[in-house]
Amino acid sequence: MSRQAISAPDATAVGPYSHGIRARGDVVFLSGQTPLDSATGKLVVGDIKDQVRQCLGNLGAVLAAANLTFDDVVKCNVFLVDMADFPALNEVYASHFREPFPARTTIGVASLPLGARVEIEMVAIAHGV
Repeated sequence: MSRQAISAPDATAVGPYSHGIRARGDVVFLSGQTPLDSATGKLVVGDIKDQVRQCLGNLGAVLAAANLTFDDVVKCNVFLVDMADFPALNEVYASHFREPFPARTTIGVASLPLGARVEIEMVAIAHGV
């Protein structure tokens, strides 16, 4: 199986991984993004909505680097440190997608890298590739 790495200048990697991998020509796996500001390399300051917006902004940059949009996303996995943030997550998340929404799993976790409160990963399908 061939793998093509996808890198986005507006997303930050804090370990030995690719922002995304295109496999078999049409399936794109996007690594989990935390709310890191690529300009500063630090977590965004603000509430959970600000952190979700930054995660989705980072993922949007990776999608764009793969010539994709949020409309191409078929599956999301969301990791939250505090499940009380679930309603705020949904509010911001819904503003980035339209129906039919991607399949999604949201998991409560004990901690995330660099003290983030949220991390989001995606799978997208590149139509017509």
